[in-house]
Amino acid sequence: MACHETKHCERCGTPFECKIGNVLHCQCSGIRFNDQEKAFIAANYVDCLCRNCLLAVKREVRYKSKLQLIFSILKSR
Repeated sequence: MACHETKHCERCGTPFECKIGNVLHCQCSGIRFNDQEKAFIAANYVDCLCRNCLLAVKREVRYKSKLQLIFSILKSR
């Protein structure tokens, strides 16, 4: 039997159904994270995030990474 529970996103507070008993149908299923994104989430959150926040975190980490690259290129000139 599938185990579902209502959780609240740690980042925005939105309620969502966590489907830990049926991960393939969970709202987070299909979102892939690189090591940098995983490290950011692990360092900043201890519980689940909603799908919208997971996608937002991916964008934020990617944006910060690109900014760091740009600044490092500019500093080397």
